[in-house]
Amino acid sequence: MHRTARTVSAALAISLACGLTACGSGGEGVAADAEQTLTVWAMGAEGEKLGAVAAEYTKANPEIDVKVTPIGWDVAHQKLVSAAAAGTLPDVMQMGSTYMGEFAELGVLEPVDTKTFDKKDFFPAGWEQGVVDGEVYGVPWYVDTRVLYYRTDLAQKAGVGKPPATFAELESMASAYQDKAKTKWGIYLQPRGLDTVQSFYPFLYSAGGEIVDKKGKAVVNSPAAVGAFEQYGAFFDKGLSTKSVQPGYDPLKDFNTGNVPMFFSGPWIRTLIDEQYPDLKGKWAVAKVPTGKSSTSMAGGSSLVISKDSEHKAAAKEFVAHLTSAQAQADWYRRTHDLPANLAAWSSGELAEDAGMKVFFQQMKTAKSTPTLPTWSEISASVDTALESVTQGKASGQEAAGKAQSGVEDLVSR
Repeated sequence: MHRTARTVSAALAISLACGLTACGSGGEGVAADAEQTLTVWAMGAEGEKLGAVAAEYTKANPEIDVKVTPIGWDVAHQKLVSAAAAGTLPDVMQMGSTYMGEFAELGVLEPVDTKTFDKKDFFPAGWEQGVVDGEVYGVPWYVDTRVLYYRTDLAQKAGVGKPPATFAELESMASAYQDKAKTKWGIYLQPRGLDTVQSFYPFLYSAGGEIVDKKGKAVVNSPAAVGAFEQYGAFFDKGLSTKSVQPGYDPLKDFNTGNVPMFFSGPWIRTLIDEQYPDLKGKWAVAKVPTGKSSTSMAGGSSLVISKDSEHKAAAKEFVAHLTSAQAQADWYRRTHDLPANLAAWSSGELAEDAGMKVFFQQMKTAKSTPTLPTWSEISASVDTALESVTQGKASGQEAAGKAQSGVEDLVSR
């Protein structure tokens, strides 16, 4: 079902439910220091690991019994919609940026107390993921961005002594890998399929382009965006990146063999390389996204939100404050390797001393978050389709951008 259809269905269900109950009435509820149970939903690996942190929090705050329910990302959206319609959302929820606009629009999220949570404490892009129509609904929990992974040993064979500083240098380096180091491909860029746009964001944002601007206007056919489409497509036109991969393809195995000497990805890849391919130690590195008008990558991650109907808002706020504090964020990194959203967490330990982590820190400072629009999944799917037409040689960058513009204009007007 389309996200817009899901949103309308959820809104209708919530409207009907609120006709019979006191949805959204909230109130101050139970005092923060009273005995109570705080319910929390968290997704994926975070949901599996948050329980241990919650147990420690309960030991330190015995009046608060924190109950964490892990939710798989594959069912997270539907469970949140169903709970919102039934008025049974938990007190605290993990929420990805692609969900934020939808659930804020449904009126089920409590605005953030900005006297307690200061935007200056967090990466700007992390904070922006919780803002919808000027109102803050989410506190950044962890962040994510993409940087360039590259084989340093093969770069040496290719006669390249440093990572690419510009996108022209990225293309030249990809050619050198093939021509001199004899790699099968020069780089891996996603050619088509779901979320191809995530591979495209570094090209788009660094060129100064956007899909939707801050005023909510579709701008994916701007000169900067057209240039990014053309630049992305050039890697496929010149045979530097494969035009076809199997669904679910992971370039890491080919990175190990040397068939793919470069790709853009997130921080979790560092751990996977160390664990799965220890023989690669000392043969790879990470670098910031090459510079166009800027070096700007995508921002991802998750925020923590509080249900508007919660009767435990005071305790919920204190728990969220704990999870997003610098000390707790540094501890969470040790447990999960999620990048801390709190800037102060990066001031000591591995986060401050590891050269690779410094690259992620610098990249995250300029990273760009996607707009918190209810129809964003459909908008990004429209760009995915346009990108496929470019990578498969079926459309020019100008033609693809025009096609995407038409689709996005329709979606932002809903």
